[in-house]
Amino acid sequence: MRRVFHDHTLDDGSLAFDIHAQPSPLSVAFFSSLHLLLDPILRHRRLHPLPHLHLRDREEDEIADAADEKPDSQHKRYKIRDARNLVRCCWLRRRVLANDEEIDEKGWKLVHADVFRPPQTHPMLFCVFVGSGVQLCVTALCAICFSAVGFLSPARRGSLLNAALVFYMLFGSLAGYTSSRLYKAFKGRQWQICTVTTALFFPGIAFGVFLLFNVILAFMGSSGSAPFLDVIIVAAMWCGVSIPLVFLGAYFGYKEETIEFPTVTSTIARAIPPAPVFLNPTIGMAMTGIIPFSAAYVELFFIMTSLWMDQFYYVFGFTLIVYLILIITCAEMTVLLVYYQLCAENHRWWWYSFFCSGSTAFYTFGYSIFWFRTLEASRKLMTYMLYFGYMGIICFAMMLIFGMVGALNSLWFIRKIFSTIKVD
Repeated sequence: MRRVFHDHTLDDGSLAFDIHAQPSPLSVAFFSSLHLLLDPILRHRRLHPLPHLHLRDREEDEIADAADEKPDSQHKRYKIRDARNLVRCCWLRRRVLANDEEIDEKGWKLVHADVFRPPQTHPMLFCVFVGSGVQLCVTALCAICFSAVGFLSPARRGSLLNAALVFYMLFGSLAGYTSSRLYKAFKGRQWQICTVTTALFFPGIAFGVFLLFNVILAFMGSSGSAPFLDVIIVAAMWCGVSIPLVFLGAYFGYKEETIEFPTVTSTIARAIPPAPVFLNPTIGMAMTGIIPFSAAYVELFFIMTSLWMDQFYYVFGFTLIVYLILIITCAEMTVLLVYYQLCAENHRWWWYSFFCSGSTAFYTFGYSIFWFRTLEASRKLMTYMLYFGYMGIICFAMMLIFGMVGALNSLWFIRKIFSTIKVD
């Protein structure tokens, strides 16, 4: 910057000097660029002052105005401000409620009008499977408990099998009651066929396989065939005790009130959107059984050894614990996967819940195929027929038991969660 001196004479005759600063070109360029940088910031500050400064200035202005105003005008001013705050609160509340409704109308709540729709395929067979599963589940539990406390000893040959048969006959009423109540909830009309099918389905398959193998062994002259009188006694117990008890349970089941669902089922079924690969129902049903099977894998080895290698099995206490762990694991896994399906807007959960937990039986049968290689049995055809025939019946009974556990627990869970929502 350069300074320029100018001299001039004042009125009194004295000599004075004026100093004029002339900026250099470099300083002019620097201050011009600084002005260009700071101008937007200053402009924004003028348009949008700091909130705390703005509020403080406004409060000071309000206090000053209130001091100058009369009491009546000040009271009106407070009324206007309170009304304005009330309007803002109402607006915010409407926004929050709208957001909550948008969140609520997503996922499993969208299928409230279809979640209790009966199975589209074979609803009667589903009721028969669940009823037979209840009968088998209670039978197995009672047989294991009596063996654990010492009433049934493996040292007495055939005592456990005879007790299991007696328990199965006596608990036929549970099968009829459960299948009839479910079938009534599905609004089925062929209740006679449902009751007869429940009484004949699983025991008919088991007795037919047993009778076929016994006849073949008798013709072969094997000592493993059961006497003809014992076969007649088993058939008489089935026809004279089990079947009447199933009809008695079905009678009381149909006399009960219909199972009430918390939501109303619509007339037209809701379309199911395409699900991701990991929510594919087939994959879920196929993979769920791995976890319950792994929980019982060690105990299953000892059971198979005592069953097919003529060894005594005494640790029924551990068997009871493993049995309860299997039931709890199947129930938890099935409820979790059914919930994921409902979140994916898939309301067809009846058969899905049954086969998710029932798939444990398929892994058990696969393990029996692998274990047969260690048995070192004869290569005769009858050996294969006996082993895989009876293992097939055992695994089918397991599928009915654990499938029933998954289906009934899923029904209880779905009724609970849908009873908490309000549907117009």
